[in-house]
Amino acid sequence: MAEKKISVGGATYENVDSAYLEQRKLRKSAGWVLLWALGVGAVISGDFFGWNFGLTAGGFWGLTIATFLMAVMYVCMVYSIAELSTALPHAGGFYSFTRNALGPFGGFVCGVTDTIEYVITPAVIVVGIGGYMNALLPDFLPLWAWWLISYAIFIAINIKGVELTLKVGLVVTLLAIAVLVVFYLASIFSGAFSWNLLFNVEPDPGQSATWLPKGWYGVFAALPFAIWFYLAIEQLPLAAEETHDVVRDMPKALILGIVTLLVLSLFTLVLNAGVGGGAAVIGESLAPLEDGFKAVFGEGMATAVLTLIALTGLIASFHTIIYAYGRVLFALSRAGYYPRWISVVNPSTHTPVTALVLGGVVGFLCALAIDAFGSGIVGAALLNMAVFGAVISYALVMISYIKLKMDRPDLPRPYVSPLGVPGAVVGAALAIIALFACFSIEGYRPGVWGVAIFLAIAIVFYFVHSSKHLVAQAPEEEVALMSEAQKELAH
Repeated sequence: MAEKKISVGGATYENVDSAYLEQRKLRKSAGWVLLWALGVGAVISGDFFGWNFGLTAGGFWGLTIATFLMAVMYVCMVYSIAELSTALPHAGGFYSFTRNALGPFGGFVCGVTDTIEYVITPAVIVVGIGGYMNALLPDFLPLWAWWLISYAIFIAINIKGVELTLKVGLVVTLLAIAVLVVFYLASIFSGAFSWNLLFNVEPDPGQSATWLPKGWYGVFAALPFAIWFYLAIEQLPLAAEETHDVVRDMPKALILGIVTLLVLSLFTLVLNAGVGGGAAVIGESLAPLEDGFKAVFGEGMATAVLTLIALTGLIASFHTIIYAYGRVLFALSRAGYYPRWISVVNPSTHTPVTALVLGGVVGFLCALAIDAFGSGIVGAALLNMAVFGAVISYALVMISYIKLKMDRPDLPRPYVSPLGVPGAVVGAALAIIALFACFSIEGYRPGVWGVAIFLAIAIVFYFVHSSKHLVAQAPEEEVALMSEAQKELAH
């Protein structure tokens, strides 16, 4: 490894030899269909679990308004990152975009918040998997055992190779969509759905039971749960280095992905909340779709079979977001922000084994810790923690989009967002509002504060260690350093 060092933007870069990057090379395996499945699969568990807590927080119309606002935010963000992913096609995803716009510190902060999102999100989902398994096989295993088994199986698939990971993702995503469509049709044609059931959340004093039972504050409190319908579609740019044709495939997969999710969220919100015990009961359920199947088909074998199949929705997201945290840890480690040993890949499968295992261990421990010491429902508490990390990165990436438009208009952009800078401004504003909404429910605040403290510790780590050991030849850094050098020459 070469000893020569350079200093840029308050950070010190070390030059590495070709062997360093050879040990950290990913394999191209994805076209737009597999990318679409990666994006939709990462999110689709939100239609099976998590969104429903927003019914308790804001009532049906409160959650509906929150969902509309967050849908706008995600559409703005998806178009912005579709443009950025073709201009800066690297495995770092959001970290790559913010590094180029906001310098190494900005890139690090966004990378850490992405890490928080992608490590905690599988922990949220695995709690949902445990809830569904416990409903199917009461007291067969403790919840933590279901969590551990799930992590072990799907980390192993991710380690086996990216091609297998993406193909498994496609299959389980298609199955998950099929399960949702079966539920939608059955709830309508069986007569189980009733509009009146949407409005049975107990109103606060002075509030309307049918309009906003928790008032406008309930809309605010429901924002993190509305995000769950769409959270993690933004992981797609992490697959840039494993995509055959980034310029053609990435925008197509992102846009088709968000359209798919918008349609699913509308049907799930209305139809799942309007069956069985209605919004009041579904809003507190650990397995809302399973409760929906019981309302439609009763307690018999059909419900048990459909619930078992419904696990595919949770599994699709769990499986694909394990992929995401593996790539975030890999990219930040390869660039020197995290310890470099994390990014070494398996020489035969070219998968970041250490990153995949490390993220799984941390996520599992988070679920155990919240379960043991947290208040309220463990899944909802973890959900707010994941959303808190996510919306910080959303705001940063849309600010980066605006800054790159201003500072680097000559940057090649094979795809250009039709919403442009105004769309990024709207998206960033909504992300900042959602950030504050993570603190709206008192029982979940300790977990969110815990994430904030972790972020503060990570920033200290950056200034003490990371900023002195960055890697000049990491793709995300190399592009940024070349641009910064050109700016200096121009001045």
